[in-house]
Amino acid sequence: MRAVVVGGGLGGVSAAVALRAVGWEVVVLERAASFGEVGAGIGVMPNAMRALGVLGLADEVRRIGTGRVGGGVRDWRGRALVRVAAGEHVVAVHRADLHRVLRRALPERCLVTDTEVTAVDDLDADLVVGADGIWSRVREVLFPGLPRPVYAGATAWRSVTSVPFARDLEVNQTLGAGTEFGILPLGDDRVYWYAATVAPERGVVEGGEADPDGELGEVRRLVGDWHRPIGDLLDATPADAVLRHDIHELREQPPSYAKGRVALLGDAAHAMTPYLGQGACMAIEDGVVLAAALARFGTVAEALAHYDRERRPRGLAVARMSRLAGRFGHRLRNPAAIAARNTVLRALPSSAAVRGMSTFTAWRAPELSPDR
Repeated sequence: MRAVVVGGGLGGVSAAVALRAVGWEVVVLERAASFGEVGAGIGVMPNAMRALGVLGLADEVRRIGTGRVGGGVRDWRGRALVRVAAGEHVVAVHRADLHRVLRRALPERCLVTDTEVTAVDDLDADLVVGADGIWSRVREVLFPGLPRPVYAGATAWRSVTSVPFARDLEVNQTLGAGTEFGILPLGDDRVYWYAATVAPERGVVEGGEADPDGELGEVRRLVGDWHRPIGDLLDATPADAVLRHDIHELREQPPSYAKGRVALLGDAAHAMTPYLGQGACMAIEDGVVLAAALARFGTVAEALAHYDRERRPRGLAVARMSRLAGRFGHRLRNPAAIAARNTVLRALPSSAAVRGMSTFTAWRAPELSPDR
């Protein structure tokens, strides 16, 4: 059995590794000239770590990522709103490093670059996996009447510091009026940070434009006077290393994640806002569930029907909750509403916060078996 995976991002490469684990021949078609991930860091949540564990890659990701550190949520002055003790919560890694770990699990012959797929009928495969991102061409071919992704009302910046920071730095999210700032220490002691703010749609901008600091100057304007170490992190970030992108989401998901011999996964199926940190994690889950279904059922049609039953309800639920998290997180701008939210968060015991997060991170990965 042969599969063609369209798109070589984290979701597509994860799917390829999982499909090979259950006996499929796989080729990954990537539009770009080379494989890799453009971006900064990623927080790999416990659910995605379990999926990587099924693929035999979790230990390597832990090795290159952060250890177990505490974390929480603060207001812009640095006052704690929620505290989370060190434990199983998130492993922060650079996206390029995670992609490299996944890529090394595949033979070189599986990876094909400089190939743009605009139709699926002529692909020679028993299975086609659409993993071609939020602006998926495969999704458009399958469901031509489906509304395109929409602007979610916020723009975001991401980068990684050029110098190491103290090893005791915690995973942290800071909420301000209409703005948030996140900190994830990486395994090499550098720090991945992100900022997001409510703003009109602007399009993709990568640093070095408009003023000497480029997009970094915009971030300084928003959060430069917030609590430490935010200013220190910005000082340690090269101006030309800041990525900016508007946040879009697939407000209306496809009526099915599968049609014919084609399955959608990752952003192609359920592009969501980033406020739960689950976008790439869900894509990794998708690949494992798809491979497990193909190993379990006798036909591709049965397997894809099962995949859709398993994944679409979860995709809808996580996308909905992520949208809600943004609405009551950084999107709040009314001072009275912010004060009320902060009061509620401070009153929550840490155990309640952990239970809230585990609503989605408690997902358990299916076992993979090559037996058909």
